[in-house]
Amino acid sequence: MTDRSPTTDLDPRFSDPKAEPTAWTQSRDRLAAAETYWLSTVRPDSRPHVTPIAAIWLDDALFFTTGITERKARNLEANTRVAVTTGNNAFAGLDVVVEGEAVRLTDPTRLRRLADAYVAKYGEAFVFHPTDGGYTIAESTDLVLAFEVRPVKAFGFAKGDPFSQTRYRF
Repeated sequence: MTDRSPTTDLDPRFSDPKAEPTAWTQSRDRLAAAETYWLSTVRPDSRPHVTPIAAIWLDDALFFTTGITERKARNLEANTRVAVTTGNNAFAGLDVVVEGEAVRLTDPTRLRRLADAYVAKYGEAFVFHPTDGGYTIAESTDLVLAFEVRPVKAFGFAKGDPFSQTRYRF
């Protein structure tokens, strides 16, 4: 699948006057290379829930997994809108935020491809065994769900000199 090219806008309110928009390819590459991401979901009572996850950038989307009994899985039953972020704790570099809808992945061929991508990226830390509608992992027979998040909107926050905020609309 080819990369979807978003409309890119630099927000001058939050950017240095000499800043240029961060190219989507740079933000996309940051999403692909990151090891840790933060997933934000909303609890049924409207309180936010944020948790670190391992994720994969594949086919113009972010993919993540969660156990069927985990808080994020229960939150997604009621509200599929999410934000996924990655970056670093330094005041330099690039942080990226993706907003979209988490759609459950059940196609066996895509589940296998995603499982292979997790092993390629994270090694033996994430070995998923595709099963009917999701995965199992070696330690448990509990169902692990996979979700796809296609960006609707994303942001690139360049930190340092010059700092900037770039918005991507898909």
